[in-house]
Amino acid sequence: MSRVDPWDVISRVAARQDGVVTAEQCRQAGVSASDVKRLCRSKEWIRLNRSAYLVRAKPDGDPPRRSVIRAALLSAGPNAVATLATAAELHGIAGMRRDDDVHVSLPGSQARNRRFTEPGVRLHQLVLRPGETTTVDGIDATTPVRTLADLVRRVDRLTAVSLLDSSLNRRILVAEDLDLVKEMMVGRRGASRARPWFAETDARAESPLETRVRLRACDGGVPPDELQYRVRNRNGDIVAIADLAWVRARVIGEADGFEAHDNPVAVFRDRKRQNDIVKAGFNPVRFTWEDTLTPDYIPSVVRAAIAESARRHADESAVA
Repeated sequence: MSRVDPWDVISRVAARQDGVVTAEQCRQAGVSASDVKRLCRSKEWIRLNRSAYLVRAKPDGDPPRRSVIRAALLSAGPNAVATLATAAELHGIAGMRRDDDVHVSLPGSQARNRRFTEPGVRLHQLVLRPGETTTVDGIDATTPVRTLADLVRRVDRLTAVSLLDSSLNRRILVAEDLDLVKEMMVGRRGASRARPWFAETDARAESPLETRVRLRACDGGVPPDELQYRVRNRNGDIVAIADLAWVRARVIGEADGFEAHDNPVAVFRDRKRQNDIVKAGFNPVRFTWEDTLTPDYIPSVVRAAIAESARRHADESAVA
């Protein structure tokens, strides 16, 4: 009878688990603790937490995020589920600030009976009903509806609307699903405060920054007329699709995320695009994430741009 190769077993287990194996799986496969230590010392494996390892690791760079999440769930136990910001991350719902912790939920009795103090893992005790969990590429997590019901009532308004906008824009949810989110929040702490925010959602917002700029402008009394507005030149050709537009005032608003504008090619493209917008008769204004942190800043810039645009067009009419 042929003997099973423990390294083949480990390879197959890791392939199913984003490259991650646990100390217990190593033991069951016949790989000794001393072998695991040797592989970690040589940096062939990376220890992700007290009981999980990334096999065939690259010597440099951070481990893949999915592997970190997988390791946390494996360490927490067979009934562990990714939740809150980690579930949103897995589903591709944007809007939360970066959170390197992995948020994990265990059933009540298991959570109470465990002294789980794994660094970088936050253990929660959520009551999850049938149908409120799903699998995202092999990782157990709360559903998008349940994830949003948990997050929206815990965060501030700008973050909450950003999360809802993202779920709609990326077609993770449809508009009717927002009613399910609201229903799931009924009777839970923070639900009453968050309920009015659902009326402020807009599926056209393509990033959390766009959502935040829009909300600041609305709060300041200068709501945009359009989102994803097609700017056309005098020949009718589309020269840009603007994030926000005050069409009647001939003002265009752009939400400048760092990733989209941080290289020379992007800078050159942005400069040409802005020139084309000006030639089309619009006054462009640009905003960053930091600009949204001060409530009055964006409305004041928009009002100034509207006034400037009005003066310019009045001067042009007088000359004509």
